Amino acid sequence: MFWTNLKRIGRWGFLNFWRSVTVSFASVVTITLTLFVIGALMLAAAYLNSSLAAVQNKVDISVSFKPNAPEAQILKLKQELATLPDVREVTYNSREQELADFRKRNENNDLIIQSLGEVGNPFGARLNIRAVDPSRYEAIAAFLGGESALSAGGGEKIVDQISFKKNVVDKLIRIINTSRTIGLAIIIVLIFIAVVVTFNTISLAIYVSREEISLMKLVGAGNNFVRGPFVVEGVIAGLIATILALGLLYPATVWVRNQTTGVYGGVDLVGYFSGHFAFIFLVLLLVGVVLGVVSSLLAIRKHLKI
Repeated sequence: MFWTNLKRIGRWGFLNFWRSVTVSFASVVTITLTLFVIGALMLAAAYLNSSLAAVQNKVDISVSFKPNAPEAQILKLKQELATLPDVREVTYNSREQELADFRKRNENNDLIIQSLGEVGNPFGARLNIRAVDPSRYEAIAAFLGGESALSAGGGEKIVDQISFKKNVVDKLIRIINTSRTIGLAIIIVLIFIAVVVTFNTISLAIYVSREEISLMKLVGAGNNFVRGPFVVEGVIAGLIATILALGLLYPATVWVRNQTTGVYGGVDLVGYFSGHFAFIFLVLLLVGVVLGVVSSLLAIRKHLKI
């Protein structure tokens, strides 16, 4: 009996969807536009996260040491920093490496190269510290500001200078937080609009089918049997909208890539779309079906009084 009713509900829902093709088309278009924008935001988020990660990898705290600082003390500080939960990576440059890097940057400046030959190696070793998250740089800077970190076993200070681009880090944090907030707000607004519009179109479908629904109630059809076809219509609308949205997303992504050739940075969006197609499809399908079903249930509850 259960499977028989399920088949009937599915058949009636399918027939009703194509019978009211104008109303169904309006629902599909609304959900498609919503899913297209959600998919575009997913791709934009991937691009933004990739770009921010590239910027984040260039931001660090640089600690330069005095030329006479014992290497053992520097390496000890490096080990202490590596154990901090806020630190992702610590790299060590010796005095010799710092001198070699400086010579390479100024290889075309004969005056500087000649001066280095006269004064020797004026550089100290350096530690470059990267945090697990931009918001953690403050804690690392605070640790480096402590006396134990700045001195050699309680003796004289071994740190010459601490370079921390706080303004760059703060701007990076603001960009990340703002982008996430704006993206979430846009998605919420779009989902609300989609639910309202789909709710109204399905309400119209229910109104058109009111005599048929009354007849079903008169012959003893239960509430679930009456609701079922409209829920099926919502599922069909969500499925078709998902396919259409994906069909629009791919050429749009290719167009964006072609239009930004030469200035395009971050992750390859076309490659990302292809590589994460299954995930994007499942997300959009889930959102589309939920939109259709929720809109159907709300419309039925309001207009059928069952």
